[in-house]
Amino acid sequence: MNRTDFSDEKAKAEARLAQEVEDDFLSRRADRKKLERGWELNMDFVSGRQYCGINSAGEIEEEEKAYGWQPRRVFNRIAPTVELRCAKLARIRPALSVRAASDDEADKAAAALSAAILSSSRESSGLEEALSRATTWSETCGTAFYKVVWDNGGGAVIGRTEDDIPVHEGGVKVVAVSPFEIYPYSLAEESIEAQPSIIQARALPVQDIFAAYGVKLAGRDIEQYGGGKTVQHGYEMLIERYMRPCADLPDGRYTVVAGGRLLYDGPLPYKNGEDGQRGYPFVKQQCMPLAGSFFGASVAERMIPVQRAYNAVRNRKHEFLNRISMGTVAVEEGSVDTEDLEEDGLRPGKIIVYRQGGKPPEMLTLGTLPESFEKEEQTLRDEFAAISGTGDLTQNGDSFSSVTSATGLQLLVEQDDARLNVCYDSIKQALRAVGRQILRLYRQFATDVRLLEGACFTGCDITCDDVILEADSDINLTPAERRNVVYELIDKGLLSDESGNVSRSVKNRVLEFIGYGAFASGRDLARMQAERADEENKKMCSEEAAVNEYDDHSVHISEHTAFLLSRKADKATEERVCAHIKIHKQKIKEEQNG
Repeated sequence: MNRTDFSDEKAKAEARLAQEVEDDFLSRRADRKKLERGWELNMDFVSGRQYCGINSAGEIEEEEKAYGWQPRRVFNRIAPTVELRCAKLARIRPALSVRAASDDEADKAAAALSAAILSSSRESSGLEEALSRATTWSETCGTAFYKVVWDNGGGAVIGRTEDDIPVHEGGVKVVAVSPFEIYPYSLAEESIEAQPSIIQARALPVQDIFAAYGVKLAGRDIEQYGGGKTVQHGYEMLIERYMRPCADLPDGRYTVVAGGRLLYDGPLPYKNGEDGQRGYPFVKQQCMPLAGSFFGASVAERMIPVQRAYNAVRNRKHEFLNRISMGTVAVEEGSVDTEDLEEDGLRPGKIIVYRQGGKPPEMLTLGTLPESFEKEEQTLRDEFAAISGTGDLTQNGDSFSSVTSATGLQLLVEQDDARLNVCYDSIKQALRAVGRQILRLYRQFATDVRLLEGACFTGCDITCDDVILEADSDINLTPAERRNVVYELIDKGLLSDESGNVSRSVKNRVLEFIGYGAFASGRDLARMQAERADEENKKMCSEEAAVNEYDDHSVHISEHTAFLLSRKADKATEERVCAHIKIHKQKIKEEQNG
């Protein structure tokens, strides 16, 4: 086979693979059509387009008026309810921490490094923005996703090319992904990890595709949903198919197709799974999980029938009030000019001319507004609160009037937030999974030495990725409640040392915890002494370490003793550390003897 034949065969194989991926995408999109229309309907109702529905063909269409004169005003209670739930869920901003694998000093240092990386990358990776956007998507459509990727253009600038283009050290990037872009292999499989494959498909400008893959595409008009149906010009559908590792594909498979062209085909790019395995870069967050379903349900979806009834009641109520205030006129046929009366009504001072011998126009008496309108309206409001999990306490605070004790008020607040616990738990699980993927990506790609908070590290130093949530039990507390908890701990003396004083280190951490870290002043000498002792521990694994006059001997003795107790040191290292501790003790005796 000559080179030309080989090139032709390769091109045909790429075309077949591209067609296979496109056919797979179209099949999944057809299977998910009903779900998509439901999400679009949810977004319509949240944005205020509430006189529409899904027809028998599975498409969204606007409902027609029963009578041309009937008003169809929208009294949107879904939007403020979703905003209220998002505001409550916005309190989920826990600090991600890392659990050490053991009490060994090396494991503790690795865990501290991982925690520092998570803290530093929280803003740089876009996690905060992604968390807010994903919460809005999950509350509206029921499900949202985080995509954790490595961005070669992130991080600090470490140099420039010959063309004066800056070269970055790279960093992790977290973006929120809408459910419209994710197409799982099975709609009945609940877990992402259990899916044999996942497709992410989104419309991108052909310029962006060329910049990423170097392939020029013609582009076309693509219809998308963004506040209603819109047409994007010069776009192309970028289809990314991720296949999990298996016996035939130990590293999985990642295939990218756009415009019928194969842009990339290779193994999964990220070692973001357990034990260095490659996996999906996606993390799922749900509003309300559904058993046996990959996608969850949303509160907006459940409120749509109530919203329809509420709009109908309010509009009929206003119609009745308009009839009472504007009046309904009864006239004898042929007695007056009905066109003039229809146009001008019975305005004050109007002269009505009617046929001699005829009956003058008169206003019909309609009575007062029936109580059934008010009762039905209140019933529907109660249904909104029951479905959304936002009770009267959150909506208007009327329940406070009958409760005066602090304990009773706290119980009311906890009961009011109880319905949100499922959402809280989903966000916490998603944050933990995102944190693990962030650390694993740094371990994979941060091969060069990096500087973080004055310390140098490489990806090899990241050996701990067991992410936990710091202060998990207090995660649902408001900032004011957090401060009160800290004040109570201080009053009870739980943060004081043996002498009854609160150390500078504890004071600084308390100020940071309650949101006043800018007021933390003074160097934490105890922490600096402990770090110095830790450096000496590492040094004494191979050589002697000197005892300095400025050392805090008590702190050093504690750190060196913990070093010996927490790890199995060889005999030579143990002898050096014991001799070093002995010198510290002698220094303490000398200081005491004056």
